[in-house]
Amino acid sequence: MGETIFSKIIRKEIPAKIVYENEDVLAFRDINPQAPVHILVIPKKLEIENTTQIKGSEHAELLGKLFDAVNEIARAEGISEKGFRVVINSGPESGQDVLHLHLHILGGRKMHWPPG
Repeated sequence: MGETIFSKIIRKEIPAKIVYENEDVLAFRDINPQAPVHILVIPKKLEIENTTQIKGSEHAELLGKLFDAVNEIARAEGISEKGFRVVINSGPESGQDVLHLHLHILGGRKMHWPPG
């Protein structure tokens, strides 16, 4: 995986509205929000471009940490009770613009199905 805008955000070279951070995970507000709450959750260390590179046994702990962060952020944002959506785009036809695994937390409004 090459250098991405997320790499620069992790190193604090590019400003972001960070809402959550620990040793393994960083979360910040999307600059082009698609819902009242739109937060990106990214791993800080592991170099995975998208879901096709995830190996269950090797990456299970990291995935657990990402979803722990998602749930903590949803509670802090006040969207855990009514509901929210977690989206992971994988590949160019899915809309993935940055080749760094990331989860979108979307909430604060009624979600519709199908999504798009």
